Formats: sequence, C-alpha cells, structure tokens
Amino acid sequence: MTAETVLFVDDEEHLRHAAAQSLQLADLDVACFADGPSALAHVAREFPGVLVTDIRMPGMDGLQLMARVLEIDPSFPVILVTGHGDVDLAVQSMRAGAYDFLEKPYAPARLVASIQRALEKRRLTLENRALRRQVGGRDVIEARLIGRSDAMVRLRQQVRAIAATEADTLIQGATGTGKEVAARALHRASPRSDKPFVHINCAALPADLIESELFGHEAGAFPGANRARYGKFEHARGGTVFLDEIECMSQPVQAKLLHALQNRTVTRLGSNDPVDLDVRFIAASKQDLETAAAKGLFRADLLYRLNVVTIRMPDLDERREDIPRLFTHLVGEAAARYKRPVPDIPGAVLTLVAGRHWPGNVRELRNAADRFALGLDLDLGRDRRGGADQGGPAEPTLAARIAEHEKALIAAALTAHGGSLRETYESLGLSRKALYEKMQKYGLDRGDFADTP
Repeated sequence: MTAETVLFVDDEEHLRHAAAQSLQLADLDVACFADGPSALAHVAREFPGVLVTDIRMPGMDGLQLMARVLEIDPSFPVILVTGHGDVDLAVQSMRAGAYDFLEKPYAPARLVASIQRALEKRRLTLENRALRRQVGGRDVIEARLIGRSDAMVRLRQQVRAIAATEADTLIQGATGTGKEVAARALHRASPRSDKPFVHINCAALPADLIESELFGHEAGAFPGANRARYGKFEHARGGTVFLDEIECMSQPVQAKLLHALQNRTVTRLGSNDPVDLDVRFIAASKQDLETAAAKGLFRADLLYRLNVVTIRMPDLDERREDIPRLFTHLVGEAAARYKRPVPDIPGAVLTLVAGRHWPGNVRELRNAADRFALGLDLDLGRDRRGGADQGGPAEPTLAARIAEHEKALIAAALTAHGGSLRETYESLGLSRKALYEKMQKYGLDRGDFADTP
C-alpha cells in the first residue's frame, strides 16, 4: 500500500463492512483488519495513511495498538473509537497521542470528516519531512564541497542526484582534490547517514592481513586468530564502505571484492557460510582505472561493477576563482582547530593565493591555511608549475592563462572586500564599468562573495 490508505481495525465484521462502504463512497481507500497485529504490519514511518481503531478488542486493544504505532512514528494520526461513553478514557487517549476520538454510534459523515482532516495532516507531515531532507542534504553537500565555480556547481549537482540512490560510485581525481570529502558528503546526504562510514585505505593495509581486515575471520582460521572477528565490510552494516586508493588492491583481493559487490555477501576466512552485506560501496582512485584495466593492472569486471556512477574531482587550476573563498574558509577551520582567533586576511594575501599554482590541490592549500592561522610565513612568491611537459594535457594558450589569472585576481579582490564593488574596483584600479564588464565576462556574481565566512 503506497497510496493514501485508511487502516480500519475492528473485531466486529459488520462494523468493518459498514465502515468500508462509507469510506469508499467518500473516495477513500480503506483496508480493514480484525485485529491490531495485522494492521500494525502495514505501518511504517513514511506510510501515507492513517489508522482508525476500536479500543475494546481481544488481544491487542486499540490503546496498545496506538502505542506501538506511535513508537514507529510519533506523528502518525490515530483515530480511536469506543462503544463505551468514557470521558476519562477520551482524555487519556488524546494525551497519549491520539489524533481524534469517536464514540459509537457515530455518523458516517463524522468518521469521514475526521479521516479527511487526519489525512491532510499526514500529507503535510510527510511533505515537510521530504523538504527537510532535501534542505539538509543540500546544506551537507554545500558545507563540504565549497565553491561557486562551474566545476563545483556541476559536482554538487552530481553528488546531490546520486546521494539518495544505492548506486555504487567511483570517485577519480588527482591527489589532494578532496575525494574523501566528496565520499563523506555522499554518505551524509544519503539515507544511510546515521549508519557507519568506514574508510579503508587500501594502500595502507598489510598484504598478509588485508583479507582478514576486509572480510573477517573465524577463530583458528590462521595462526594467532584466537577468536572470531568481524571484517570492516560487516562493521559497516547499513552504512557506507569507502575504498580509498583502490588501485593499490592486489588482483586476488580484487576478485573477492568483485564477488562481494555482485552478491552482497562476504565469507569470513575459515568459514563456508556467507554473511549478507547491506552496504554501499564508494571507491576512490588517483589513477585512471580504465587505463589501468587496459594494461591488465586492474580487473576490468571490477571496474565496470564499481563505476555505476563516476565522479571526477576537479583540480584547483580548473576552479581558480574558488581559491580565495576556499582559503578563507580553511583559515577559519584551522583557527578553530588550533584554538586561535581567526586572523584578518589582507587582500594582498588573497591575491597571491589566487595567483599561485597548487599542484597538491586542496590538501596543499589547507596546509598553507594552517600556516597562516598559526602566523607562519606562507612563502607564496614562488610558482611551482613543474618542468617540461610529461605527456599530460596541452598547456593553455597565453590568452587563456591571462584570462584565468585575471578572473582569479578579481575573485580575490571581491572576497577581500566582502563583495563591495566600489572597494573592489578602486583596489584593482578599474572603473566601475570596467569591473562590471569583466565580472560579466567571467561569470562572477557579487552575491557569491558577500557572505564569505
């Protein structure tokens, strides 16, 4: 039952039949039950209906049924019916959480009106919950994946679109781009957010213990295994497993992981009994796994099973206009972590930060923010762009590099002045008109800089 449904409970058959007729004539879907446990089996936190139940019933009475229903969802509308005029019972029931109280014999119109009001209340409750989940998910994602660049807007849209699904996900990106941050944002915005997030660094697990760590073992499975132990996959029951640096996983373990992904079961070392696995897998790699698979360094069948959805984390160079805002945010985090006051960040520092190349991406920028929060020298004068071309992407043209640099400098000035246009164009030595034109050219919105933390 997924449509709005009235669960009607009464141990007398003729009363169930009469109620069903009245409700069906009012275009209400109804399911009738002779006892409480049968109706209780249909109640869930997101069930889009209401409960009408007689109080005086053998076995589980109406008050007991209501108590069980309200344990599942305290906002579930319950309408109680009794054939015994008892004011004290009515008061007790309403205090216990009943939505309404009807006394037999009741007019069919009275029952229909009460149910319609209860259904409207239920509809609003479920809509409000859905909106809170959407807003909460958006807050979680935006709080973790910071930036106004097109690349970050697209990234957040992608994360938001797949967070509520059960799709296994592959996150690819260079070192320091924030793959773990994206994985945690996915988990926090998902229905599994109240369950464990288990981070497994595949590169750090000892080769001789990796199977035991992931899949668990029974007592006596190998020397030193004195007692049975859950593996990390079982520990994540109901939650998310994050396999970081999965490219470092050996081929034999890749084969066992593929089996776990396909069958959603694991078998502990020393056992023949599979254990059901209710987890979502998110894997991350700094390498191109398609290239690795083509070279035989990574199982192609595991790659195809992992990358139901693939997320690519952008380098900082692809979102240079985010750097000033991100640096400001990271300085605030560092100050809180080191229990220091948040320092003022001069515009000149933001300009230097925005104009510098960050080969270590967000991780390197975070280290610089930590040093700044501690009052240490940032040493931002050198631009470590590396040496000769190593077969990577072609260098951008001079015009493109100048435009990229100009955009970053304007973003830095806007960040430094809290979005104030007058202070920005005066600090840059531009006219108001010139600043407007450049902001329009580069897609910069002053509103994105007015609320910089």
